Amino acid sequence: MKLLHIDSSILGDASVSRAISRAVVDHLASGRPDLEVTTRDLAAKPLSHLSGAYLAGQNPDVKHDQAQQEDIALGGAALDEFLGSDVVVIGAPLYNFAIPSQLKAWIDRICVAGKTFRYTETGPQGLAGGKRVVLALSRGGFYGEGAPHAAFEHGESYLRAVFGFLGIGDIEAVRAEGVAMGAEQRAKALEDARRTASTLRAA
Repeated sequence: MKLLHIDSSILGDASVSRAISRAVVDHLASGRPDLEVTTRDLAAKPLSHLSGAYLAGQNPDVKHDQAQQEDIALGGAALDEFLGSDVVVIGAPLYNFAIPSQLKAWIDRICVAGKTFRYTETGPQGLAGGKRVVLALSRGGFYGEGAPHAAFEHGESYLRAVFGFLGIGDIEAVRAEGVAMGAEQRAKALEDARRTASTLRAA
């Protein structure tokens, strides 16, 4: 079994989402010596955002320079990692009501027509079903259901929409909210999230 661990926070060791995603991976890996874990740190080694040159480079008749060749190879590697994984754990903080741009760049490399989805006469069809996705989420404020600013939450909702579009129905979330609202609340939110991570079903 293969697990792909994605982190996108720019805060390094101070990141709550990284702490949660690590707790999730450690829990899923416990008792599974056969679990193969691949880690991709999108802050340390970001993928470039999509460009017209990248899209044009998908055509085998197009000649590209060295930079384009490297960019296409990086995008292909990210796609292959995703396609080859059974479980995907994603650390995703909420930045200005949405996911980090680094994570969006990765998503743009795995949402590929003919690879992870296709359009049919009856509408789009996801081609990446059968995977399990666990979202490790951190939010500075409170954006859960019933919260005054719930309508501003475009992180988890977006990720669920994307992976659902790709045909993945097994999506779980571990959340830490209010982490910017004082040290006590941050510690409580992280402790609660770690506790939730420890209750996830085995890989």
